[in-house]
Amino acid sequence: MKRLYFPLVALFWVAMNVLLWRAELAGGKDKGSAVPVNVVWERILSAPDASQLDIFRGQEKVGHCRWVPNVGEDPKPGGPLLADQELEGRIRRATGYSLDLEGTARLVEGSPSLRFGWRAEFDTRHNWTSLFLRLIARPNLVEIKANAAEEKVNVRFGSPENPWERTFTFAEFRRPEQVLAALGLPWASGLLATLPAVTGSPSEKPLELGVEWQAYSDWLKIGSARTRIYRLQARLLDKHQIVVMVSRVGEILRVELPGDLRIVNDAFTTL
Repeated sequence: MKRLYFPLVALFWVAMNVLLWRAELAGGKDKGSAVPVNVVWERILSAPDASQLDIFRGQEKVGHCRWVPNVGEDPKPGGPLLADQELEGRIRRATGYSLDLEGTARLVEGSPSLRFGWRAEFDTRHNWTSLFLRLIARPNLVEIKANAAEEKVNVRFGSPENPWERTFTFAEFRRPEQVLAALGLPWASGLLATLPAVTGSPSEKPLELGVEWQAYSDWLKIGSARTRIYRLQARLLDKHQIVVMVSRVGEILRVELPGDLRIVNDAFTTL
């Protein structure tokens, strides 16, 4: 028995290490372990670098964009510091966050290129404070501005010679059929049956869009190597899935959208 003791212990140790190794490396085959969504969101908002992204429909590259996170900081949170006490790149105290997205894409063959710009601002609790979206397909322009404190949304579209503009309240957006009628799209109210989470009484707050995000710790294979990432996923209208892969420092690596659209970090497309 004494002679068998050491081999059995060694075999047990080897078996446990193999099982742990498989659990680590095979984790990318399933959803991986769940993590709080706000942890991943914090990494995205405070990412140190911008993400250069290419847009694909299927295997065809149809555009590119740039994703830029920024952290606002208080220049004097605790009194002045000497120059040699400053640490380059260090955030003293965050006062808010912003995300910017700008790019160009040709989503429909034969159509003009679509230029787009999006900016979102958030407070220190990650609640959005303002949103801005601009779409340009010359000569037409669409602009949407939303302000959380004022609970108003300004919509502007049309050509520079014949623009149309109107401001809606959040309460009006809880009656989508009224907004669609004001936009000259009363026929689109028939589509609201597919958007049950958007409808509701004007007193309901907040206005939900029916998108519930889930976050997981996962692996991403890059060439012959594997790296740890976060994966965000959600279902849109209960039938379309959105997947966002994020590095451990918050950089956008890959986004999978409905319609066979993919947004891929250009560091991968050049490999």
